[in-house]
Amino acid sequence: MPMLEKEELSAAIGLRLRVERHRLGLSLSQLSVLTLDKIAKSRISNYEQGIRRMGLEEAVILAHALGDVSPAYLLCLVDRDPLTVAEHNLLARFRASDKSGQAMIVATAEAEAERSDGRQAQAA
Repeated sequence: MPMLEKEELSAAIGLRLRVERHRLGLSLSQLSVLTLDKIAKSRISNYEQGIRRMGLEEAVILAHALGDVSPAYLLCLVDRDPLTVAEHNLLARFRASDKSGQAMIVATAEAEAERSDGRQAQAA
């Protein structure tokens, strides 16, 4: 990311937060609740508008609440989301599943990893 002025950086950080919140279909209130009310909806709104800039602690709390982004991404320290669209979709489906469905998804992923490892070992 190119060097940004202070106001531009605050706006870019706010935009990333808003985009991620909207991607998950969360309201400001819902995101605040997901932070265990550590960050009020008014503060989240101020971050999104670029009025305030979140600090590292707030970025960690918000990244955890959002579930699939890193604090570094929210703070514009890295340029791209660490997850692909397919990974976001898989994570959303995993979270929407009940315990049985989640266990099946994990078992399928583990079986595929073992199968893939076996193919790589044969090729070597």
